[in-house]
Amino acid sequence: VPLRESGGGLVQAGESVKLSCTFSEDILSTDDVGWYRQAPGMQRELVGAIQRDGGTSYRDSVRGRFTISRDKAKKTVYLEISRLTPEDTAVYYCNTPPVAAEYFTSWGQGAQVTVSS
Repeated sequence: VPLRESGGGLVQAGESVKLSCTFSEDILSTDDVGWYRQAPGMQRELVGAIQRDGGTSYRDSVRGRFTISRDKAKKTVYLEISRLTPEDTAVYYCNTPPVAAEYFTSWGQGAQVTVSS
């Protein structure tokens, strides 16, 4: 499904950032969506997901700081990251369904988040 990530940029440690993932089709009522990140030199990993019923789930390492939400009218899923640390520096991607990253052959351009200390 065509999608586009946006948001991010250079942010200070301790601040928050909100990323967007906008789909070209109205899928949020029928499909689960995952957010992924790829830090420099690391594998791309699933950090959380939002289910079609609005429920959310998170990787243990990010739970409490990462919040996924959606606006169905805008066909957009959001990822808000609070209390940023330099270790959050990565390119963030979304995709559907929220399975292991190796499953996908097609990705959006991602949203770069760079956290300065």
